[in-house]
Amino acid sequence: MPDEIRDFYNSLADDYHLIFPDWNVSIERQARVLSNILSSELPSHSPLRIFDCACGIGTQALGLAALGHRMVASDLSESAVLRARREAEIRDLKIEFHVSDMTSLAELTDRDFDAVIAIDNALPHLSSCDLKLALEAVGSRLRPGGLFLASTRDYDALIQQRPTMQQPMFHGGPGVQRIIHQVWEWTSETEYTLHLFITVQSGAEWATRHYLSHYRCLLRSELDDALASAGFREIRWRTPSQTGFYQPLVTARWP
Repeated sequence: MPDEIRDFYNSLADDYHLIFPDWNVSIERQARVLSNILSSELPSHSPLRIFDCACGIGTQALGLAALGHRMVASDLSESAVLRARREAEIRDLKIEFHVSDMTSLAELTDRDFDAVIAIDNALPHLSSCDLKLALEAVGSRLRPGGLFLASTRDYDALIQQRPTMQQPMFHGGPGVQRIIHQVWEWTSETEYTLHLFITVQSGAEWATRHYLSHYRCLLRSELDDALASAGFREIRWRTPSQTGFYQPLVTARWP
């Protein structure tokens, strides 16, 4: 995976939680949705042994561990993994963390996970070639009949609209507000550079931080084909209206 992706998440690690209105509430809410889906698809395995291959600062791994699942987690970003490990220690949660690129997962010796997850639009960072490598790596870590669960933005709709910005969001209370703002700079018909601005208030002063990353529009049909080519079956999409999750979710079973 390109160094620019690693640099983006390394720089964002200390501020990532600011994107959420309340990060702790989001941790709990997301974990409930994801756990319900995984448990319904894997009813004979509880608690589940889950590997989060794009854990970031731990948003999903922390919540799933708090629900009793046995978690292993990794991320490309060393800074994000350090932050996630620190957050797990604060919460007295037992999670095994690694720094690893999802296109190889070479640092992971464990196999036979009940589920592997990649949440929060991690896959659209990958080129078609890297996506193929990542799905093969994920499959190699799953037990037979295990489940892969991922979320992406709804690029089937977004590629038609090609938005140039996300409306600013205000979080926090008086004197400690923050403004979250995204600008999408389209570099081709299907690719864009994300400019993420986090403006933080401290008393009467405001300071803006700028983070930059690159994405491509990963359509459902491409991801379906890539999953099938890697050996997955029973590929199923769930919409936010069906799950209450903030992004579309896809599940696929190995093999």
